[in-house]
Amino acid sequence: MSTRYFIRLAYDGATFCGWQRQPNGITVQQRLEEALSMMLREPVSLTGAGRTDTGVHAREFYAHFDLPSPLAAQEREKLVFRLNSYLAGPVTLFEIRPVVSEAHARFSALSRTYKYFVAREPDPFRRAYTHYLYGPLDTDRMNRAAALLKDYADFTSFSKVDTDTATNLCRVTEAHWESAGTELVFTITADRFLRNMVRAVVGTLLQVGTGKLDPDGFRAIIESLDRSAAGDSAPARGLFLWRVEYPGDIWVR
Repeated sequence: MSTRYFIRLAYDGATFCGWQRQPNGITVQQRLEEALSMMLREPVSLTGAGRTDTGVHAREFYAHFDLPSPLAAQEREKLVFRLNSYLAGPVTLFEIRPVVSEAHARFSALSRTYKYFVAREPDPFRRAYTHYLYGPLDTDRMNRAAALLKDYADFTSFSKVDTDTATNLCRVTEAHWESAGTELVFTITADRFLRNMVRAVVGTLLQVGTGKLDPDGFRAIIESLDRSAAGDSAPARGLFLWRVEYPGDIWVR
């Protein structure tokens, strides 16, 4: 019987075409599968907690894989060290943990949290990880509009069109803006997210902040179920998958 493992990792998405394998670009999944397969000397297939767009970063990400033979704790620690030495840069592994056989990196997740960073002053050291926006922003209006997300379930208006998802329903439990030094940070938590959803939400909320849209107009966009009614997607570089929550009973002690 095979043993299932979860990998907890982080990555800088600037040089990747997202997490999930693509036919015409290097992805995090491809790099990590190749490295694992080489070091374990057998084919390894990873299943991620979700898919991130090209250029999007992950402060915390999980993926699972199966092995026919179990790895001792010391072997897992050594494997993490070797992988980090080999990948050396935009991908960092924190741990490899055994989980119950039915645990799934994507479907077992209880919630996911994203953060989007908007720079209010130009900063050459943060330009790869923030979206610089010049001019005034009304954060009170943006927060009033963001709070409306918790009143709805269908987010077709913020979904990439022609996707293979079975439903556009999500349960948003947290959505707010806050100041952090010279940056504005948007935090949003939900049980699941649609493709391009967070960037579309942020782009539309920034229209609220600049006065091009009011909270009632934001509500109307949600209710329209029409992606063309919403604003442009915010740039990928400011978006981070920040946290993924799982039930405590999936971990094997």
